[in-house]
Amino acid sequence: MPFCEADPWRLQYFEGVSCPPEVRIPTEDPDAYEWNPQYRWVYDKLRLCASQGLACAPHGVEPPEFPVFSKPITNLRGMGVGSRILRSRADYRRHLTAGHFWMKLLEGEHVSTDAAVVRGKAAWRRHSRGKPAGEGMFDYWTIEASARPDLEAYLDVWLARNLGFYTGMVNFETIGGHIIDAHLRFADQWPELYGHDWLEAVVGLYQHGEWTFREPARTNGYSIALFGPHGREYQHPPAALTEQVRSMLQVTSVQITFHRDRPAAAHAMPPGGFRLAIVNCRDLEAGRVALAVLARAFEV
Repeated sequence: MPFCEADPWRLQYFEGVSCPPEVRIPTEDPDAYEWNPQYRWVYDKLRLCASQGLACAPHGVEPPEFPVFSKPITNLRGMGVGSRILRSRADYRRHLTAGHFWMKLLEGEHVSTDAAVVRGKAAWRRHSRGKPAGEGMFDYWTIEASARPDLEAYLDVWLARNLGFYTGMVNFETIGGHIIDAHLRFADQWPELYGHDWLEAVVGLYQHGEWTFREPARTNGYSIALFGPHGREYQHPPAALTEQVRSMLQVTSVQITFHRDRPAAAHAMPPGGFRLAIVNCRDLEAGRVALAVLARAFEV
């Protein structure tokens, strides 16, 4: 199982997938960075913005106008740490930080896109949107059945210009149709929602450089998060209860998203709460019913 996954609650997606031992498939950015020296520059967000002609510069070069968005040039862990809107020159000077850059403040819809790329051309794509819950948390994500032709056309042009010989998975984060992050991997939170045999097709992409996924008719999928308050120590629910939730109508998987052998303070979590679980499902309301069963077990 050479899918290289750091989170034990996501190993469930890869355990039954046949993959030759010499084929390495990253699901984490540090691995993707190390294994793709020719294309690792995409993790340089300043260069990523410049590749799109967006106004940007490292801290030390003062923006000609405000507001702008500021964030680290490269950060493979906790990608949004230190990010903020700078609304004025005084704001910029107050938050002047080595290793950060500013860019045009983008507006519009925030979309995540997974793409299977063969020699710089997208052979398959799927888009998702998160519903924020405040303070760094998300209520749920919708894995969309529909295409986004304008966004796909933009990404196709960018891929041809910048990753023309790359073969593998790419995850794009975009706002208003412009790329704010690119990852040489796929989103590992909901791969089963892409369809039966999708992971087998990913293996073929990395092993043979071909995309052979025969996609069934698409339907929306959902990934719903359960958060509890900070300041508590949590225990995993009984395995039988987790399995009960997993077998509920329209539920496709359950993740208990923290380490049972580590204290709560040892986990990186958003300021608004401690993420306890994720339920992936085909129907949003059915997923909420399943999540409520877990919430009672955690007493939240």
